[in-house]
Amino acid sequence: MTVAIVADSGSDLTPAQLLETGIRQVPLSVSFGPRAYLSPDELAQDVFWEKVRAPGSPFPHTAAASVGQYKQAFEGAFADGHDAIVCVCLSEALSATIQHARMARELLPDRPIFVLDSRLASMALGAMALRGAALAASGMSAEEICRRLSTLRESLGLYVALDTLDYLRKGGRISHARAAIGGLLSIKPIITLEDGWVVVADRPRTRSKATERILELMTATPVTELHLLYTPPADIDAFRGAVLARMPGPAPKVVTSQVMGPVIGSHVGPGAYGGILVRDVRSA
Repeated sequence: MTVAIVADSGSDLTPAQLLETGIRQVPLSVSFGPRAYLSPDELAQDVFWEKVRAPGSPFPHTAAASVGQYKQAFEGAFADGHDAIVCVCLSEALSATIQHARMARELLPDRPIFVLDSRLASMALGAMALRGAALAASGMSAEEICRRLSTLRESLGLYVALDTLDYLRKGGRISHARAAIGGLLSIKPIITLEDGWVVVADRPRTRSKATERILELMTATPVTELHLLYTPPADIDAFRGAVLARMPGPAPKVVTSQVMGPVIGSHVGPGAYGGILVRDVRSA
């Protein structure tokens, strides 16, 4: 029995990771004003960030992947000879994407399709999909992959330092009042996800204090995997060096660094940096 892994483009998986693992990606859309793009199929990362940072550019907005896109992805996986599908989606608290995946599953009632809420975003979702692909390659059943990924989900941590809360506010992921308070105090907030929802983990007043605080949060305990994330113009090389220098042993087995793509980037804005921590995956 072979199992296909499907993820949405809110995972921030790179083209190389998708190609290497065989993960199938369903794109969300990103719009600037009236023009919408499937991301990243029609909107490359570098083009997206040029648009975001261009003077007078409208704020980007995102929309969930459609039921039809999921149905097409599922049918394609079965046509390619897979016997079952495990589909890992953006947090249901943040996007309607998983609802559309479930609706697509209902259109194929005789097929074994398992839809899992990551309760996370970006490379936290990506880490789950990568683990799912590895487990599928080992010959594990879809049911067992879902169980393992549910366990893995509980070991994941996410911290991102933002330059501003405006992008989360305009994208509807945080309240206007909280974003306004952040602007008035000139804070550089650090966000995380709790039960799938965006919450502010800390409110440093300056970027240097934000960097120090996020380093404390990310290096508090050993990790087995470390997925560093950033948006231009953040200096990811300096941040990576600082994190690894302070990370308690043993050293993580996997370390990646990558730009957040258009879907997640639309909500965090330029100058963000942070990462995904996989703390304990012995049972996954």
